[in-house]
Amino acid sequence: MNLFGIGIDVVEVERIASSMAEFGDRFASKVFTDAEREYCESQKRPAIHYAARFAAKEAVAKAFGTGIGKELGWLDMEIRRRASGEPEVFLTGDGDAFAKSNNLVQIKISLTHAEHYAAANAVVLSGEV
Repeated sequence: MNLFGIGIDVVEVERIASSMAEFGDRFASKVFTDAEREYCESQKRPAIHYAARFAAKEAVAKAFGTGIGKELGWLDMEIRRRASGEPEVFLTGDGDAFAKSNNLVQIKISLTHAEHYAAANAVVLSGEV
């Protein structure tokens, strides 16, 4: 395997909380999948979990080298939790197509959050060519 890219992002929790308060479902449904929204809303402090997932998606987009846009949309990535608690990225649509066309074989992510900030990093590996 070869390193394809790395990405990191830090988000102010209040920024996400403000967007959720101001734009509500319009913002949430544009950025987060139904499963992500269900998970975040089940937590004691939903905004901090939304912020961590927002940061994770930004980190993955940076690791892909695409940013969020034509080749990778917000809803093309879903941040899930394995039974162990480890976060993972599930790709669909354009994200899955990009991964396949670039022979991407693994995405590792790490999330963290504190009272005011959430952060994530992503490491993307490609198969040997």
